[in-house]
Amino acid sequence: MAGNLPVYGGQAVIEGVMMGGKYTTVTAVRRKDNSVTFFECAKKQYPSLRLLKKIPVLRGIVAIFEASAVGTKHLNYASEVYGEEPSADKSNREKVHGGLSAWIGLTAVGIVSFLFAKFIFTLVPAYVASLFEPWISGRTGQVLLEGNFKIILLIGYIYFISLTPLMKRLFQYHGSEHKVINTFESGEALTVENVKKHSRFHYRCGSSFILFTALISVFLYFFVPADPLWLRLVTRVLLIPLDLGLAFEILKLTNSVRHIPVLRWLGYPGLCVQLLTTKEPNDEQIEIGIEAFNKMRACESAIEKEQVVPVNQVL
Repeated sequence: MAGNLPVYGGQAVIEGVMMGGKYTTVTAVRRKDNSVTFFECAKKQYPSLRLLKKIPVLRGIVAIFEASAVGTKHLNYASEVYGEEPSADKSNREKVHGGLSAWIGLTAVGIVSFLFAKFIFTLVPAYVASLFEPWISGRTGQVLLEGNFKIILLIGYIYFISLTPLMKRLFQYHGSEHKVINTFESGEALTVENVKKHSRFHYRCGSSFILFTALISVFLYFFVPADPLWLRLVTRVLLIPLDLGLAFEILKLTNSVRHIPVLRWLGYPGLCVQLLTTKEPNDEQIEIGIEAFNKMRACESAIEKEQVVPVNQVL
């Protein structure tokens, strides 16, 4: 049934969930006083990118940068309003969230942060592997060693941050997002009891994408020089766009074949990572996921009908 439904995604934010559709993204955040606030960020259409979004590999690169930019805006909103009183002066909120320069800054921060993390998880394993050249030499040995270091670094980082109370709650909201989408794609009504029955894992998850970038990079490195070290580091950086684009295509492929018994295992490595990046949500966290999803669907419908749906904050 999911093949006949719109494709939705999202992410967890501080004490909330962001849900995204074709035209807009909406975040629901539960404040400290237990009230719920919403934030809508309409997806801007850029004609210059329309063609790129139709080209395999290139469309993935565009999608990742767009997701990083939009996600940062929602994360910023959630962190600002979580402790805010519902009666807070609207002008103060607009001062924090409004202004073209502010949003350009947030977009840049999201993209730069993503690239910085990608550089760290790309260059550090390459450098560490080079230290073992006296014992493990040759392109094959070095590439495999580098790949192992990259995966260990990635999984280790996710594991240790998952131990912190803040990230544990964030990962619970991540689980809520997945469970709500899985419930919708199953055709069931979005009630807390129905959502609780569904899996917290999903084939389209960004966690799976991150792991795929690490796995695909190992294969790409066999086609470029490993020595000297400076050339290895340069080629690793130059391969990042191709790595991202291919990982996006693999993610789409694993999602498209997830209902085929023989092929569904292709997505299992990514689902294993979600054992760390998602946790079982409580009822209140599921309610937030449902509210975000329903508000997003209402906004999507209104945009299609050229109507306006009031939310707390609109960009």
